[in-house]
This record gives sequence, structure tokens and C-alpha cells, in this order.
Amino acid sequence: MSRRTGSADLPLHGGRVPPWLATRLARLGAVICEAVVLEYGRDELLRRLAHPFWFQSFGAVMGMDWHSSGITTSVIGALKRGLAPRAAELGLHVCGGRGRHSRATPGELLAVGERTGLDGAALAKTSKLVAKVDSAAVQDGFDLYLHGFIVAADGKWVVVQQGMCGERKQARRYHWLSEGLGSFLDDPHAAVEGPQRGNIVNLADRRAERSRQAQLGLLRELGAEGISREWGRIAAPAASVPAGPQADLFAPSQPLPHLVMPDRHDVRAQDVVARRLHGALAAAAENGPRDFAELLQQPGVGARTVFALAQVAEVLHGTPCRFSDPARFSFAHGGKDRHPFPVPTRVYDHTLATLKTAVRNAKLGRDEQMHALRRLDAQARVLERNARGPSVDALIAREHRDSHAYGGRSVFGWEPPPMGAPQRGVIGLRPDRGRTRSPK
Repeated sequence: MSRRTGSADLPLHGGRVPPWLATRLARLGAVICEAVVLEYGRDELLRRLAHPFWFQSFGAVMGMDWHSSGITTSVIGALKRGLAPRAAELGLHVCGGRGRHSRATPGELLAVGERTGLDGAALAKTSKLVAKVDSAAVQDGFDLYLHGFIVAADGKWVVVQQGMCGERKQARRYHWLSEGLGSFLDDPHAAVEGPQRGNIVNLADRRAERSRQAQLGLLRELGAEGISREWGRIAAPAASVPAGPQADLFAPSQPLPHLVMPDRHDVRAQDVVARRLHGALAAAAENGPRDFAELLQQPGVGARTVFALAQVAEVLHGTPCRFSDPARFSFAHGGKDRHPFPVPTRVYDHTLATLKTAVRNAKLGRDEQMHALRRLDAQARVLERNARGPSVDALIAREHRDSHAYGGRSVFGWEPPPMGAPQRGVIGLRPDRGRTRSPK
């Protein structure tokens, strides 16, 4: 039986991902997924996508807004674009999306079935049922507007869908995983994310079985009109809800991790486990200029790029407890809204090129570079025990100061040089390109 793994509060934010970042999101998201499959298999990738903390960290390391509901739309969209050319090779198919794309999910699953031999009709039925459970059986005040369905070649799947409460400007994300799923109506969620808003009527909980049976009995006995009449007689007095043990009927039997994503855009010290950040910085400083760059044979990879790679490596190899502070992963490639700092496009492109080279060589049997990434992650964990470094605020200030040199870019445009510096553009940079001289 699948289980819930946690929850989170997500502020509801609008806006679009600019094309220069959308392209990079698709490429980096796809190559990270490919690396996870290569190292741990497809089942593990599905498990991670069903983990709300990992999913949030995954989006943050790709340069999306680290805290908002937009991370869900962007990650699903990036994977759909990025994994499509690799679908046959990896055995992974991403369907659905936001709005009209969500409603097209059953048809897309039928098409996947025709191409692969999977039971597309059964998958389409599953997609509709999953959406119906979260929109009707779980009555939490959120209207679904996004539905992403990722299915593997062996028929296993993960669903990530999201609802919104426009009045409160909040979002809730739901994760489903087929592994161990025994029933759609007995605790089917791998995770439910979103703001806690008091009592929730969750008819998809196994403890609601008697309630579901009673509802069916009432429908048979009274019919729809009879139920409407009875509801009119009892709806007004709130005191008619029984007190005592039954009031906690839908409370979780055990406390679950709860990730709170604040409504503010800026990253603050309390959002980050500083020792983990310092461990990645120390590993980059120790390995970046020496053996790591030489091992990867990637021209121009310096300590700043290795720092980003260390955080990508943790997304690849980290255990669930390592993702309790998703904001930390935004220090790899910043954010499109300049929080915690503008996206360093040159660093981003070197990270992407390095990881693509490592994955390509590993598929050819030369896995030294993938081993190097694993060692980098391991060394960061060792060094974090005693590593010291700049405060979170100081690190953010430094990244803003150096942003122009890194090809910093946001939805507001390219970052200008610091005050007093020569007023010239970033050497060799053109829009949507950034592979020239690299940051050290």
C-alpha cells in the first residue's frame, strides 16, 4: 500500500518561464532524470518524483522560483519537452500538463499505448480516476488545474497534480505512485502538499470506508432528491457535527514531515541548512581547480561550476532527509525572478554540458565522470561536518555582485556590471547562448 510522505504550503504565483530558461530547464531536467535512471533505475526516478521534498529541490536546482506553485507547472512541462526525444530509449512517457493539456492526458495515454503495447485504455481510466479522487473524494477547497502523468515502459506510473484556491492565493500539490497501490480509495497518495486549512473531508482514506458505504446506502434508500431534502434540513446548525473521537476521524495516524514554503520571494538564512551549503562550497573549493575539472576534462570548469555540480550531484544521490531545505538548491543556478540571485547562464551551461558528457560516456561504459560526481557528493557530506563559510546573506550578496561576470539573467533582462565597472557586455554572450569564457 502506498503511503503519504509529507506535505507543504505553496504560494500561488503566476507568470511565465522565459524561453531562454525554458530551453535550459528541459535540457537539465532531462539529463538529471537520465542520470537517475542510469544510476538507480526507472523505479527510483518514479519514487523521487512522487516525493514532494525531492520534487521541490529538483525544480529549485534547475533555476525555477524555489518556493512557488509555478515549480510544478515548469518541472512537468520541462520533463515533457526534454524527455520526449528520449522516450523510447528511457522507457518514460510524460503526458498532461496545465489547463487544456491536463484534459488531453487520456488521449495522450491512449497514444502511448498504441506506440508501446501498454494498455492505454486502462491508463486513461486511471488518469481520470486519480483526478476524480483529488477533486471529489478529497474535499479540501482546491480546484485542480494541472495533471501530469508519467508512465514507464513496464506500466508503472507517477502522477503529480495541483489544485488552487484563488481566494487564498494558495496551491496544493498531490503526488500519486502506482508502486504498492492496492486501492484508489484507501490511502492512495504518495504525498499531499499544500497549506493546512482546518478539517479536510478525505473520502480516499481507508478510515472513511464506513462513510463511503453509508453514502451509497443513503443514495439507494432516498435517491438524489431525498438526499437534497435531508441536507436542507440539517445543513444550517454547525453543532450537529458530533464532538469527541469522531472529530479526528480524518487526522493522520502519525505525524508527517511538513514543508512550509513562504509567500515571500527572497531566500533567508532560516530557509537553508547552512552546514550543507558550506559542505558543497568546501568540496568545490577543494576539488574544483584541481582533480575534478581535470577528471571531467571540461574546459573552464572552475570552483563556481563545481559548486553547482555538487548540488546537482546531491539531487542525483541524496537520501530523502537531505531535501528538507529546498531553498538550498536554488544556490546552484539562482532563480528567474532574481531570487536568491539571477540565473548565472554561463555556470548553468557548463553544468549542463558537464553532466551531459558524464551521462553520454557512462552509457558507453566509461563511467569515471559519473563516479566523480558521486565522490563530489560524498565529499560534500563529509566536509559539511566542520566546514565554515560565508553566511547565507553574504553568499547571496556575493552572487549578486558577480552576477554580470557569470552571465546573470532574469525575467528583467541581463544583469549590468557593478557600479564603477566598465560598461560593456558579457564577453561573447548572445541571447540564449552562454558558452564562452567560463567563471572560475
